[in-house]
Amino acid sequence: MNVLLAVRMYVSKMIQDSGPGMKVLLMDRETIGIVSVAYAQSEILQKEVYLFEQIDKSGNGPIMKHLKCVVFLRPSQENVQLLASELKSPRYGVYYIYFSGIISKASIKVLAESDEQEVVREIQEFYADFFAVGPHLFSLNLEKPINGMEWNPNCLQRSVQGVLSVLLSLKKNPIIRYQNFSSLARRLAENIRDTILKESSLFHFHRGESIPLLLILDRRCDPITPLLNQWTYQAMVHELLSIKNNRVSLVGVPGAPKDMSEVLLSAEQDEFYANNMYLNFGDIGQTIKSLMDEFQMKAKSHQKVESIADMKAFVENYPQFKKMSGAVTKHVTLVGELSRLVTQHNLLEVSEAEQELACQEEHTQSLAKIRKLLVTDQIRDLDAARLVFLYAIRYHKHPSKDIVGLVDLLRRRGTSAKLIECVEGILRYASSGETAGSSVLNTKDVTKITEKIFKGLKGVENVFTQHSPVLKEILDNMVKGRLTEETFPTVGGESTPGRIQDVVVFIVGGVTHEESLAVHQFCRVNTGFRIALGGTLIHNSQSFISDVEAAVKSLPAGNAKYPHNSVSSGSGRHSKLT
Repeated sequence: MNVLLAVRMYVSKMIQDSGPGMKVLLMDRETIGIVSVAYAQSEILQKEVYLFEQIDKSGNGPIMKHLKCVVFLRPSQENVQLLASELKSPRYGVYYIYFSGIISKASIKVLAESDEQEVVREIQEFYADFFAVGPHLFSLNLEKPINGMEWNPNCLQRSVQGVLSVLLSLKKNPIIRYQNFSSLARRLAENIRDTILKESSLFHFHRGESIPLLLILDRRCDPITPLLNQWTYQAMVHELLSIKNNRVSLVGVPGAPKDMSEVLLSAEQDEFYANNMYLNFGDIGQTIKSLMDEFQMKAKSHQKVESIADMKAFVENYPQFKKMSGAVTKHVTLVGELSRLVTQHNLLEVSEAEQELACQEEHTQSLAKIRKLLVTDQIRDLDAARLVFLYAIRYHKHPSKDIVGLVDLLRRRGTSAKLIECVEGILRYASSGETAGSSVLNTKDVTKITEKIFKGLKGVENVFTQHSPVLKEILDNMVKGRLTEETFPTVGGESTPGRIQDVVVFIVGGVTHEESLAVHQFCRVNTGFRIALGGTLIHNSQSFISDVEAAVKSLPAGNAKYPHNSVSSGSGRHSKLT
């Protein structure tokens, strides 16, 4: 159930099957991302791939018949036409063609007719149509897939293809269940089921005693998790700096080396990151300090070059030393910037207020704390707005709620009209996901946030959050056999087996690194389970807010369960919404 290993094996096999010799890798925009997430460029170069090209930009390139061309494309109509044009006037000696998903017979016919010079050696389907961010985490990189609480048709098709690709790469023919309140989850589930039946010859995998499960969830079942500040290393980097295809931009980061405008964060390529991605921020301070101490000791040993033996040892160890130097610089820069942002934007106090909103039943206390923070210049407008979003979701049915008053405070501090309007949007989004039996807000234990200041490295502070996502509760219920047919219906009327072992969870509307951590922890405790987790996108708070804006845009007022007061951002006048 390792999605990253599945993609790596596909990429390795397509290069290996083309045989020895110099190669060019011809891809499209998406497959470039899919490959770069799974492999470092240096690894690909070691496999005799010396040139990388994007098919929509390669038309006028030089003719190099001495190169073999390994083609890896999504099976879209546009790509088929571009490849057909390439084959009519081939620039390379031979072509090995691989599609990341199911290719139609009509498309194969188009390519066959274009291959007049018979340069194509093979055409295969290699099911790597998703971004494998980690061993158990994948994304489809779809922004704003929902409009007016309906699927964008292209995004629905892409989601079907992506999830099918995950299933085929893992060799699973699953039972499919979805959240009953969500027409979005139901539609995706039914489309996936229809395609599996249509392509039954591909899904011939033996199920055995334990039948795999595909569980399709809707982001609206837990709108709180994407709005919270994060305090584990990976999640924190994504929230404050943003990770895209395992890369982080350091442009504009004070003190960042000039030759380090972008860094790679991949557990496959970076041992320190692999060992520390799930650690809380305070513990990262300790490990960074240990890494620095180790590096300084090695640096001192390299300064002592007095004999031929010393020179030989220096030359032999230099590549490893250079790699370690880069890792130290990268992580010290990242942790330093995270620490700076935490202090500059008062994120400890903000996060404490968020945790109380998410986990406690203290309306009066939380309201007072939010009011105090909203008049503080030190916190960002984004953080101020997120506090109001969380309050609105948490207390919109409370008799003493004051959403209007908090929105007024946002306006007074000069918060953008877009963020103010989003208070209403977030509330409409969350309300459209509420059902009598699935309210996320009644499932939280009363917990108190704890702070842990690590003293070994000055300036690094870490808040140990106690919030746990709804996904954890769903997985716990799955283990105990408590996912009822009423709440999580099965597509096609198949009966769910008594024992579940392999589970693919897909969240319509996006997944978070906090949920990825929950899966990681769940599988460590429940060793008999293997889980792959994915979503339309991997969210931080900003991408989630952007998705919500698109989801509720043009949604008629009557379509939302909206029994609460809010405020319009334009004129400053209060208005009642029903």
